[in-house]
Amino acid sequence: MKYMIMLYASQQDYDVLAGRPVPGKTPWSAEDVAAMHAGMQKWNQGLVESGEFVDTQGLSAPAHTKRLQLRDGVPVITDGPYPETQEVLAGYTIVECESYDRAVELAMRIGETQHPAGAELDSAFYVDIRPVVGGAGDLD
Repeated sequence: MKYMIMLYASQQDYDVLAGRPVPGKTPWSAEDVAAMHAGMQKWNQGLVESGEFVDTQGLSAPAHTKRLQLRDGVPVITDGPYPETQEVLAGYTIVECESYDRAVELAMRIGETQHPAGAELDSAFYVDIRPVVGGAGDLD
């Protein structure tokens, strides 16, 4: 079964990672970000080596988002970020593994990714894990 492990962040998180000042937060240095990316790469490489890796992608900051909504049947496009949304999907990894429990076990390893001492991102760390639907028969 395939599972999508979804990582979340806020615009402030992206700003801190980019080294921009955010009230109450310490901007990360280029070295801090490189260490975090190295940790994520190590996690991904472990998935490749175990044969459970399918795909992974990071997404650009919420400020680069466009939302398309239908209002009275008319498409309306709004630029992000959106004040009503604190966290957005920041990236995902798709794994193929034996069980939901194994997908959760793999996702828990993301929390081991290196962060600068005392660093806090805007949102409490969390990921969502959802099975990937292979076809209409998988919907319930």
